[in-house]
Amino acid sequence: MVSSKVDINKLRESERKFGKSHHRYSKEEVPKYRFPEKTMDSRTVYQLIHDELNLDGNPDLNLATFVTTWMDPEADKLIIENLHKNFIDHFEYPQVNNIEERIVNILANLFNVPDKSDFIGTSTIGSSEAIMLGLLAHKWNWRQERIRKGLPHDKPNIVFGGDTHVSWDKFARYFDVEPRIIPIAKDRFTIKPEDVLKEVDENTIAVGVVLGTTFTGEFDPVQEINDLLLKLKREKGLDIPIHVDAASAGFITPFFEPGFEWDFRLEQVSSINTSGHKFGLVYPGLGWLIFRHHNLLPEELKFYVNYLGDEMPTYTLNFSEGSSMIIAQYFNIMHLGKEGYRQIVDRMMENASHLAARLQESKEFHVINDAKHIPVVTFRFAKDEDFTLFDLSYRVRERGWIVPAYSLPPHAEEVTIMRVVVRENFTRNLVDIFVDDLLNAKRALKTGSIKTSQRSAREGHPVS
Repeated sequence: MVSSKVDINKLRESERKFGKSHHRYSKEEVPKYRFPEKTMDSRTVYQLIHDELNLDGNPDLNLATFVTTWMDPEADKLIIENLHKNFIDHFEYPQVNNIEERIVNILANLFNVPDKSDFIGTSTIGSSEAIMLGLLAHKWNWRQERIRKGLPHDKPNIVFGGDTHVSWDKFARYFDVEPRIIPIAKDRFTIKPEDVLKEVDENTIAVGVVLGTTFTGEFDPVQEINDLLLKLKREKGLDIPIHVDAASAGFITPFFEPGFEWDFRLEQVSSINTSGHKFGLVYPGLGWLIFRHHNLLPEELKFYVNYLGDEMPTYTLNFSEGSSMIIAQYFNIMHLGKEGYRQIVDRMMENASHLAARLQESKEFHVINDAKHIPVVTFRFAKDEDFTLFDLSYRVRERGWIVPAYSLPPHAEEVTIMRVVVRENFTRNLVDIFVDDLLNAKRALKTGSIKTSQRSAREGHPVS
């Protein structure tokens, strides 16, 4: 989101002094903040933009992001070939729609739907949209049930932890649902089942659990929460669904811990979202939403649109959507299969464990999450230092590494940590180089060779 409060005269004065780009093949200065009056040679424009984007970080050295930064050349080719296809045009591009349906079926089976003929799902721009759509359906179902019973339906609430992504807070605010946020603690970074039980009531539309939190990569105790909600259903008749936010773990856990029950094998798990553009190994943006049963997506929320020659059902917050990433997801599934995903996941987990071990062995860091479930390692200083993790983050940036330092959510905000996401291209050799650079940067800070930033721990934020 970009906004400006600068008046136009000041903007033009700034542009006159600093805001015009020059290029050896361009005869005129190029305005930055106004529409150019004339056309420009495409090669010149390309070079101008290309040169400016060189200031961005190297995606391969970006250890902050969960997002995929590399795909096979054949996948890149398919993406380019289909960039111009709008997915919503089902009549014009029916095969893309067929491919989406295949992927929804594949994921529903991967997540162990109990009835192979009774589920429903959709692709989304990312997990944020998938979370919004999943929770909106649960709100609608709760309201309709309350209306059917002649009960008040004006005070819905949703229960989730302080370890969730901001998308959960957005849903509560945007769709007028009371958020009942269970705080984390300085020594515990996920929610407890007993705390969930204290917050739920007859107005609870759903309980949110996270498989792989943005902050630490840990798992909420989904099975224990499921068991408590089952007990509540038997004893008090409250049937409260669980939505599992598996944005990070949806393409990890089925291959790394297939026996771990977190999905539709648990009775109260009614919907699951995951991100194709994270460990689904697809570029942004792509998400997936799967409902346990067809009837969990209310018919009233589906729109049947007569658009460009065909009537089609749609359940999205937006209308247009690119086709390329859906096709790229299908490429990965067909190309890698379970065997390929399992091999890639195993390598990432091995490299993440190696990173955690080296950090711990250095005695300079305390490892919080050692990649127990997903290839994410979080850590902090082993003892107090005269500088901060923010200073260390800035220092290793000199070597090209992008590593976030940030404070944890309320009730643990005095705890500052760093996070490394070990993706497919972060090899064991790169892990060793990174740890060496991290230790060298810490030694340099100790000698006072650079001025520390004096940043407050409250200023940092994780990168999703």
